[in-house]
Amino acid sequence: MFRAIVNAFRIKEVRNRILFTIGILAIYRFGANITLPGVDATKILEQVETGVMGLMDLFSGGALGRFAVFSLGIMPYITASIILQLLQVVIPRLEQLAKEGEFGRRKINQIARYMTVGLALVQSTAMVFFFRNFGAIPNFDFMHVALII
Repeated sequence: MFRAIVNAFRIKEVRNRILFTIGILAIYRFGANITLPGVDATKILEQVETGVMGLMDLFSGGALGRFAVFSLGIMPYITASIILQLLQVVIPRLEQLAKEGEFGRRKINQIARYMTVGLALVQSTAMVFFFRNFGAIPNFDFMHVALII
């Protein structure tokens, strides 16, 4: 097994992909530990330790409990992908794109990425208003909320 890893690093493309993946994981773990400014993390942690919020914290890699920079994790992308899968049945143009092969898959992936950005904005706004109800965001003005989102 060790020899297979060494051989993988000899191939430039494989080495670059492995190092890129390790780099992205390191950046994510770093961002998952940076708490957003102006948030009372203890009140959020109280909410996250129980019920459904604990499950959402699990999907975000523990970042939700810290209300960190990467609190949403991959949830917006997964949601966008599921919505697109369901819309392929309803919208004929998307169904046609799905059947067009590589070009169609690329186009659907591009649409999913755009939807991810929109869903991330919606989900982050919903999280801010949700945690406001528990007193986790004491200074609730426009600039502060915009900074958190």
